Amino acid sequence: MSKVAADCTLRKASFRSGLKTITTQSQNGSQHNANAGTTQPRRAHTRTLPTRQRRHLKNFGPRRQLKTQKCTSMNKNALGRTGLSVSQLGYGSMGLRGPRTWGVRVVNDGDAEAFLHRVLDSGINLIDTAPDYGVCEERIGRFLSARRDEFILATKCGCAFQQHEDHIEIAHEWTQDVVKRNVEASLLRLRTDYIDVLQFHGGDAESLQRAGLIDLLISLRDQGVIRWIGSSSSLPHLPDLIELGVFDTFQIPYSCLKPEHDALIHSAAATGAGIIIRGGIAHGGPDAEIQRPALNDVWSAARLDEVLPEGMSRAELILRYTLAHPQCHTVIVGTCNPMHLVENLSAAESGPLPAEIVEEIKARVAHCQTGQ
Repeated sequence: MSKVAADCTLRKASFRSGLKTITTQSQNGSQHNANAGTTQPRRAHTRTLPTRQRRHLKNFGPRRQLKTQKCTSMNKNALGRTGLSVSQLGYGSMGLRGPRTWGVRVVNDGDAEAFLHRVLDSGINLIDTAPDYGVCEERIGRFLSARRDEFILATKCGCAFQQHEDHIEIAHEWTQDVVKRNVEASLLRLRTDYIDVLQFHGGDAESLQRAGLIDLLISLRDQGVIRWIGSSSSLPHLPDLIELGVFDTFQIPYSCLKPEHDALIHSAAATGAGIIIRGGIAHGGPDAEIQRPALNDVWSAARLDEVLPEGMSRAELILRYTLAHPQCHTVIVGTCNPMHLVENLSAAESGPLPAEIVEEIKARVAHCQTGQ
């Protein structure tokens, strides 16, 4: 167990005593998560196995055929003032959300377990998730808790979702009650004593301040329950959040097909915050399985096929463009397709696009959006 984890374990009792009751215990021994609106069986106590024993078990049984070779060559960057060394690619876990959520893709437990281990084995050391991503948090805790010291864990708060029979109803509320429920439930599902980066899942500066939520997260940070405070946001709320000067990280959407947050990324980085880019591969671009006409229109209008080097896929061009941003510390890419993961890793290994191609893409996109 790392020193951070050990310190946080000692402080866990203090954290729980400081929060109001977040879960209620029913007489039949089940635990009700009031925030998610679901009833889950109580988890049995688990212990962390010694590293040598864990490694032996990982090579045993069906997992042996799924295990990928451990990669140590992934480039890493300092995540702003946090000092965390983060891989240039992070993993967005939404694709592992499971059934009764949204969309048509459903990944079963066995495939989710294999994929999460592939992610870590590839050298990726940042996993981003959220309480309202179906069973993502639970799967990360169940399948990766024995490897907790190998990755930076980022999750979110402000999630007041409701689990219905066949879907999740997404909502966000900026109250202390909701945030406390999120934190307590996330710790249980993720099977951890601390969260590396806790991010507000949206929100505006005025609401967060009025409800005392920034002070609440600072208090949790002081207790060691969370290590760093982040914001996952976009226009129009992002400028005011940056101006507060309190966030250790910002998660911001950006790609060559959606470049409108470029200047704000620079502004956020100027505060010393770590920059986590989401949407950096633009969902795969025009070749994506699920088509997004608005993004395709930008690609077509800017005639980016004319810039595409021979032998390079459209998705690779988009991802390497994002990696070329001087303030991009990491790009979280979400997929549940092993081949797409391999392609993303290969693109990242090739490095950022050459400066002349980046400038040509910028000029073309700007021209088609402004007509100048």
